[in-house]
Amino acid sequence: MYFYEKEKSLNRYILLLVCLFSICFSTHSQKVGLVLSGGGATGFAHIGVIKALEENNIPIDYITGTSSGALIGALYAIGYSPKEIETYVLSPRFQLLVRGDLEEQHRFFYNQDEINGDLIKISFAADSIYQRFFPTKFVNSTYLDYEMMRIFGTAGESVNGDFSKLMVPFNCVASDITHKKSILFSQGKLNQVVRASITFPFFIHPIKIDNTLLFDGGLYNNFPADIMNSSFHPDYIIGSNVSSNYKAAEENDVISQVINMMVSHTNFNLPTKNGVLIQPKTDVTTFEFKEIAKAIEAGYLSTLSMLDSIKIQVNRRTTQNEIDLNRENFKSKITPLKISSISTNSGDLKSDYFIQKSILPNNKTIDSSDFSRNYFRLTTNPAINFSYPILQLKKDSTYHLDLLARKSKEIELEVGGLFSSRSVNTGYIGVSYSALKNQLLRIKMNSYFGKFYGSLKLSTEYQIPTRVPFTISGYYVMNRWDYFRSFASFFEEVKPSFLVQNEIYQGFSLKHPIGNHAKSTYDLRFFKTTDEYYQTENFTNKDTTDFTAFKGINVRWNIEYNTLNRKQYANKGKLFSLKVKYVNGLEDSESGSTSIVKYSLKKNHSWISIQPEFQWYFFQKSRFNLGLHLKSTLSSQTLFSNYTASVLSLNDFSPFPDCQTIFLPEYRSPQFVGIGTNIVFSIYKSVDFRFDGYLYQPFKELTKTNLLMGDYDKPSYFTEYLISTSFIYHSPIGPIRLASNYFPKQKNPVFIQFSYGYLLFNERAIR
Repeated sequence: MYFYEKEKSLNRYILLLVCLFSICFSTHSQKVGLVLSGGGATGFAHIGVIKALEENNIPIDYITGTSSGALIGALYAIGYSPKEIETYVLSPRFQLLVRGDLEEQHRFFYNQDEINGDLIKISFAADSIYQRFFPTKFVNSTYLDYEMMRIFGTAGESVNGDFSKLMVPFNCVASDITHKKSILFSQGKLNQVVRASITFPFFIHPIKIDNTLLFDGGLYNNFPADIMNSSFHPDYIIGSNVSSNYKAAEENDVISQVINMMVSHTNFNLPTKNGVLIQPKTDVTTFEFKEIAKAIEAGYLSTLSMLDSIKIQVNRRTTQNEIDLNRENFKSKITPLKISSISTNSGDLKSDYFIQKSILPNNKTIDSSDFSRNYFRLTTNPAINFSYPILQLKKDSTYHLDLLARKSKEIELEVGGLFSSRSVNTGYIGVSYSALKNQLLRIKMNSYFGKFYGSLKLSTEYQIPTRVPFTISGYYVMNRWDYFRSFASFFEEVKPSFLVQNEIYQGFSLKHPIGNHAKSTYDLRFFKTTDEYYQTENFTNKDTTDFTAFKGINVRWNIEYNTLNRKQYANKGKLFSLKVKYVNGLEDSESGSTSIVKYSLKKNHSWISIQPEFQWYFFQKSRFNLGLHLKSTLSSQTLFSNYTASVLSLNDFSPFPDCQTIFLPEYRSPQFVGIGTNIVFSIYKSVDFRFDGYLYQPFKELTKTNLLMGDYDKPSYFTEYLISTSFIYHSPIGPIRLASNYFPKQKNPVFIQFSYGYLLFNERAIR
């Protein structure tokens, strides 16, 4: 009996030890896989899921994801903490990325075309006008692709493209639409595979991997739990799903039919009983990227509500210190970005030369800062339609850049103009042809046509990709303005024109950048201006006008810094411009039938003028912006043969667009300063209410001394002002505006104008 009790007690101890050993062994070996569904902006709920799991020491040993789940999962897999991921996706940088915009520091003012009246741009290839007409993207992916390379490119190279060696082993899926199947990625270029997985059709530009065009992984597998199970064989699966299958196609719903043609139904169930499915509930929709914070919070709260059941089934824990140490170890192995060599594949060797020289102008190693500058300077060039960077780590710890670049279509058509309730309606059409070889050649033509304004401009540009790029241009321009006495609308009879101004000029210019936001232009032009005008209000169609022609040479230098967010009616940014001009020419004036004094005069003129302009929206809140605007002219210009001819030759103060459609002699002087404020209330998204008020101070004032002549006089101080108020809707295809303007010295000082489009002109010859 004694030995029996001893044996029984021993067996109990042995059984207890076996149980303890089993528990310890199973806890140590238990592996947890995390599956993240697609869902666009809704998918950012996964950040909250990861945050809650990590805070509660739940291990994450493997990750599979698709679409936005692939993006979030990859960020975590390369060592980003939940807090770092959240900070990044809530940053202004990320909001620019999803909108297809650029940070201000990456914009390259030098590459921007001269502003014009275009509302719509259409591009097509010279050899295939009817093909590829419809765009394959709605959002520019330049910044997205750069960020994918910056974040994932170097991290992926640190493990030689083996995703199982990331801080957390990772894989994701993309969709091969040619063969209608899902593609699994467990190795390769990490930035490429994540980019492929998030490529929503028609939203961003698709890319190819191994010559296969790939799209969003959610098209064929929006919840890759099966991939997790077959690839990693985890002991326990945590699934985070924010998606559902689309509704069945309906007979009268074309969109539902197209979606069902494109998208396969996904099984959102877990492939094993050893797991839990978290389904965050949120009203954030696919493209509401401004509401990401709501999605993150929903994911966090949903996970907290399920933690008790997760903790019962997942026995193993990882401390925050262990996770932080793993992050530090992984990040320490990532080689900083330095580019020492480059290859391109644009389809043309000469174009490749231009692209390569734009990135590595001296064939020397550049750091991440220089690469960022050169890369965005290249990608903002109108001749480049798409570029995609891929990194290859070299033995010397620098990177080779393989840059996939696609040229823009050679021909671009621009259509636009101004459609107004006043008789200043103007159409606009522009055509340009670009040839990208060792250098960039662009040939442009544009034309404005309307009763008030007409113009034709022909130009050629030749851009050379040196370390400091420069552009040589030649141009020919004809302008015509036809002013009327009244502020007539198209409901009123328009009186005969009292002033017609014609210009013809041609010349050459040299342009080069100064940093990213400024450019310097040197210009030499030969001009002839012709003014036809009446010096009395009592004239008929049978009367002949006075006539003044001025022919000569204009040498100019202009430096301009510009970060304004719109080409007209801006509400953010800065502008600084300084124009220095030397004008020399011969005046030829003849009197008309209404002139009280008959004359025929020829006279030489030469002068120097300096024209600074400064505009700055210095106070910016979410719905309120306040700006300061200053514009001045200092000129040694001499008097012309009569008062009216002198007035017409002077620079005018026209701080808002409507000023340029009315002849306002009270705001013309050889020396003046104008200063004003721009107050903008953003009522709703793209709807602004503006108040623009200005004071005008001439330092010399042109006054009539007799029936014909004028002379400069000392003016009174700050007695002139002008005001404009307007409601503007900045539509995707141009501004719609209702404006009220006040010019106190006019017979009818207030006029209201409704317009759609841009009120812009080709540059004047000398004025």
